[in-house]
Amino acid sequence: MFKAASKIFTLLYPFFRKIGMNYTFASYISLVINIAILCLLAYSIYIVFRLLLVTIMVFIARRTKTRFDDLLVTNKTAKYIAHLIPLLFIYKSVPVILEKYEYWEGVFGKLVGIYIVILVLWIIRTIFNALRDYLKLKPRYSDKPIDSFIQVIMILLWIVGIIIIISRLFEIGHTELLTTFGAVSALIILIFRDIILGFVASVQVSVNDMIRIGDWITMEKFGADGDVIEINLTTVKVRNFDNTTTTIPTYSLSSDSFQNWRGMLNSDGRRIKRHILIKTSSIRFLNDSELDNLKNINLITAYIDSRKAEINNYNTDRGIDKSIAINGRNMTNMGVFRKYIMQYLANHPAINQEMLLMCRQLQSTVNGVPLEIYAFTSDKRWESYEYVMSDVFDHIIASVPYFGLEVFELPSKVTITKS
Repeated sequence: MFKAASKIFTLLYPFFRKIGMNYTFASYISLVINIAILCLLAYSIYIVFRLLLVTIMVFIARRTKTRFDDLLVTNKTAKYIAHLIPLLFIYKSVPVILEKYEYWEGVFGKLVGIYIVILVLWIIRTIFNALRDYLKLKPRYSDKPIDSFIQVIMILLWIVGIIIIISRLFEIGHTELLTTFGAVSALIILIFRDIILGFVASVQVSVNDMIRIGDWITMEKFGADGDVIEINLTTVKVRNFDNTTTTIPTYSLSSDSFQNWRGMLNSDGRRIKRHILIKTSSIRFLNDSELDNLKNINLITAYIDSRKAEINNYNTDRGIDKSIAINGRNMTNMGVFRKYIMQYLANHPAINQEMLLMCRQLQSTVNGVPLEIYAFTSDKRWESYEYVMSDVFDHIIASVPYFGLEVFELPSKVTITKS
């Protein structure tokens, strides 16, 4: 086609001279007609090849099992390739049409060459985008920072493309241009500092498996608390639980501290670690009548019976005076309450009985004695976890008065009105 078109391009000027046109008019009229023919041919080539390439690619995509060719269709790779073919035709035709206009031949030749370089890079980008989408469909790669690696490759290709474009525009050799870039490398490093740091961080994140797409992370420095939805070269996007989006610099993940909840989500339970404050003055020894009343609580009936018998035997064998509670061994309301909580948690259907279960007393404070619950819920979903934890503490707080204990509260302000 090019040979046939070039014959047409070279026939017009001699024809117009032959029919008597002067040199200038024949030159310009042949140039205008040649440009019109070139545009018409280029557009026709584009329409034909777009229809042909898109049809072939769609046909192949429908006949194959792999999703990669489907994604090439989605990313319009065939359409951009169809743009490239008429451009190559134009690039070859320009020297023929503008043979007598050396200046404009150089200008248009450079412009078309630059456009070809950019279009080739764009075609490569669509292929990489299809590859990225394809890998994300694979469970093995779905949580990997694929965007970061593709961005690095594209940056390198764009650098190569820019070198070609600059050398084409200013007719500078590639070696000389690379030497110049080396001389200004410090400036380049300064400009691309975040990209370089982000690339290094992306490699560390991937190799060390620090974070994956879909992980729940908390990073207080940036106000991030939610699920990772995107990892690219310079930023990590986190969708917070209030549906806002926080953007974190990728290099911050390797330089700053953050909390990744993946381990909890992959474990068998989600931890409850919360305490209530018991008023110190309400803690005391229990007498026999109080113990008999507490025996009516089913969960600790057997415990009180066995513990009471053990203590009575101990005190009797040693002839301990039981008229004073502090003598010998006695049960306290706090101790019995702790046992009740343990039994309650051990019988709670939402608490994982295979994991650590504990009710412990912490260091006393000016606000009372902290009584901490340490357990794990079987259901790790946030809403279920909060429901179970609230249910447990509702019951525990409501149970406190049954053991003669009090929950510590700061006194409310009383306003005294003068009459």
